[in-house]
Amino acid sequence: MDNNQQYLPGQFQRAKWLRLDSAKILKRFFFCERELIKSQAGWLAGIADFEAKLALPYHFWQDALTAHALRERVFELKFPSRMLEIGDDQPLIDVFAEAANAPGAAAFLLSLARVYKPALLTVYRDYVSQADPLADGPILRALRLAVDEKAEQIAVLTRFANTILNAAPEKRHQAEAWVAALGERLGQVGGLSLDPPQAVAAPVDLPGRTEFALAQIPARDSRFHLCRYYWPDIIDPTFPYGDGIQLQLRSAVSHFNEVWAVESGGAVLHAFADGLEWEFMYDAARWTYDEARHARMGYDRLHVWGFEPHEIPLGTHIYDSAFGQDPVVRLGMLHYFETKNIGKKTKRANAFGSYQDRMSQHDMDFDWADETIHAYYGKHWLDTLHAAQPERVPDIEALRETCETLVVAQVADATDSDRAETRQIAQAMLDKAQRRQLRIGNEL
Repeated sequence: MDNNQQYLPGQFQRAKWLRLDSAKILKRFFFCERELIKSQAGWLAGIADFEAKLALPYHFWQDALTAHALRERVFELKFPSRMLEIGDDQPLIDVFAEAANAPGAAAFLLSLARVYKPALLTVYRDYVSQADPLADGPILRALRLAVDEKAEQIAVLTRFANTILNAAPEKRHQAEAWVAALGERLGQVGGLSLDPPQAVAAPVDLPGRTEFALAQIPARDSRFHLCRYYWPDIIDPTFPYGDGIQLQLRSAVSHFNEVWAVESGGAVLHAFADGLEWEFMYDAARWTYDEARHARMGYDRLHVWGFEPHEIPLGTHIYDSAFGQDPVVRLGMLHYFETKNIGKKTKRANAFGSYQDRMSQHDMDFDWADETIHAYYGKHWLDTLHAAQPERVPDIEALRETCETLVVAQVADATDSDRAETRQIAQAMLDKAQRRQLRIGNEL
């Protein structure tokens, strides 16, 4: 008699993977997400399109939530071990790491839309369809949500890439060639699948490959009024911060100009991803997404008040102040401005409430809550870096002094032309807002 016939049957589809089988697959997904989070963050300063610059932080924050769930599930399945090693998945992770080395912003966005995000979408669908809903249930909710998010991301990224390429058709051939080569290289390792990748002796060449380097001069959307200083009081002590309509506009323009913080958040996430590892990436992804929300708040208020992009100043002086500096200075700059202004938020929110400006009050109120979180992030990670590398990273107070010195130097560098330009655009906004208010009053 066949020995197997002595027992009840147990060859069910539900038992396809044992615990460590699932752990290996989920670990593979985690490292793929991690590489894309890092590259998306690093590219923020190099992307000019305003909508794309603010959408990517939302995307990689979603990706970070997915990656975090994957990581925690792997630890559960491998308990008590909390070691995560790329191991045999290295050929695949190398392909995902190449995303950062795109020859340009359009090529980068197109590679996300056509190669990387679709690969994750497909493999997540495969995993959800084949996993045991009983044994592996704790990760399936996160992956089902990730399927929906990836599908939405692909649609958004495709639109952005096409918009950029339609405006600059001379870049299309380069972008298409880059994406095609990445697809071939991904295929060489067997793609992203439920099975381990295979090593490749001679990977396909990547045309136009450019080793990633942070954009020290940020790419900015030319639809806006591009300048160094976004409001006169930054460089002109005779121009008051103001109240009433002036405070409403100053606050909205300031919120909009947190674009510099979006770029800086991405820069530090990329710079310290390997040294500080996952916990930092997870916090930095949220921090950068928050800054993108703040920039959107300001733009939304200005748009509702009737301002066109070309009427809105978009400055660079804060990002410029860390030009060529150690990445820790950009992290210090974020912390410096978070803690410098946090005490003013509730007062301004109250002022907006007295103006019956519910939206400005609402945005400032939520901004305050975010910045209390960010102040903690900054202190925690700067202290961590200082403890690990005291010869490179000064303590927080010394770093604050450095940041203040760098910003003061940028302000001192302002020319009469800068002051005139900044005054002119601010006055034009004030005049338009007052005309609008007068018109509304007459209609009443």
